[in-house]
Amino acid sequence: MKKINKIALALGLMALCSCNGLLDVKNPSGIYGSDYWANKDEVFSYLLGTYTVFRSTLNTMEYLEARGDEFEPGLEDAGTNMWAQNISSTTAFSWASYYTTIQHCNMIIKHIEDVKYSLASEKDQVLAEAYTMRAMMYFNIVRLWGKCPLELIPTEGSSKELSGRAPIADVMNQIFADLETAVSLFPSNDWPVGKSRASKRGAYALMADAYLWRAKALGGGDADLNNVVRYADLAAEGSSLEESFSSIYGTRNGKEVIWSIYYGYPETSGDSYTHFMTLRDVFVEKAVNKDEVPYAKSGARSRYTPSAAFRALVSKYQGDVREKGSFIDAVNDKGVVLGTSQVKMPGTKTSTNVIFDNDNVLYRHAEMILFKAEAYAALGQTDAAIEELNKVRRRAGIGNYAGAKDKTSVELEILDERGREFFLENKRWPDLLRFHYEGLIDVYQIIPKLKERKDAGTVVPLYLPIPITEIGLNHKLEQTEGYEEL
Repeated sequence: MKKINKIALALGLMALCSCNGLLDVKNPSGIYGSDYWANKDEVFSYLLGTYTVFRSTLNTMEYLEARGDEFEPGLEDAGTNMWAQNISSTTAFSWASYYTTIQHCNMIIKHIEDVKYSLASEKDQVLAEAYTMRAMMYFNIVRLWGKCPLELIPTEGSSKELSGRAPIADVMNQIFADLETAVSLFPSNDWPVGKSRASKRGAYALMADAYLWRAKALGGGDADLNNVVRYADLAAEGSSLEESFSSIYGTRNGKEVIWSIYYGYPETSGDSYTHFMTLRDVFVEKAVNKDEVPYAKSGARSRYTPSAAFRALVSKYQGDVREKGSFIDAVNDKGVVLGTSQVKMPGTKTSTNVIFDNDNVLYRHAEMILFKAEAYAALGQTDAAIEELNKVRRRAGIGNYAGAKDKTSVELEILDERGREFFLENKRWPDLLRFHYEGLIDVYQIIPKLKERKDAGTVVPLYLPIPITEIGLNHKLEQTEGYEEL
């Protein structure tokens, strides 16, 4: 990723193409016409620039974690609209950044054909990465908004027809098609330099995730569950569990990581999203454990603190290393909690401040194990599910599972285990939705603000609405069902 800083100009030009622009372009720039794609170096620069947009799009807890049950408002925030379930057609969250990334992937897929490569493997590698990134963007969109425009060619002129929302099944089929194409194109199973670019193993991990979503949230059935096991195994080749939970984020590109988003100083333009759970120095001045608490003079903002529900979950089993490995309370000499900082991704201390430079891990080995456990449990193969579950439990220091072995009990234990394992890793909201759609839990009873609003007579849909401004720009877009009165 060292070349990212060298293409600031290209990124500025890319912004011209991002628009509210992708689905409703009226006056597009022609800057990326045939003249731009002159050689493979320019294509590679464009690819690295696309990773910067990809990173920016995913650098938030709001879409995939804030709506869950892990957080309460911290010291410096009353709670975001997403956390408060204050979601309506007027407070809607935009998908524009996702489609900006898709636009750039589409540009690569189309225009790479204009460039001569002496080695086909170099071209195949770039294409494979673009297809994998595009699949990731659509996977997030379809989980968050449901039906969505399916854009497969770049917007390069005002003559391009506007797109309506495609059925969820069509979007899922495209995700699988993109990933199958990517897997066929990757020249080898090796990771690129580091693990912060898409790879064949990363594509396999995304396939396992997507098959699990389709199986449980969309009624995909046993064939999809068996594919989860297949692709989780393929993704896990070459990686393994770290012996220590704290080592996962303590070592960049460690042996557990399958796919991450690079976040090293000074190549990033801002902080990793985890600074929203870091205390500022003023809150820890009287803490007796100040030296143990991650805090910062600037950049930190205590937007969230761990919820009572998460604290209960991670402390359920005595000796679970993930409790101390996830967060720490700053306390004064009377034992009063002054605030809470995350421990999992604390950043790097300097002489004057903290740099929030931990890589954001998209997939790691432990998740492939728990993907398999969840698939086996859904298939009714509870002994196999428990065998996988125990691999992660033993690393956490809580020993083998000794609870009830009926299908429902094992499935719910796996959901809890994912909650303990992946705190702050943008997994919780999709996890809860999978088990909700499967009928094992009711998120309207589990998530406090959803329950509060439902008890008051308002059922907030689980898919997000589209901002009214975007519907105004594209007459083919229909609002997400359920927001007519919100």
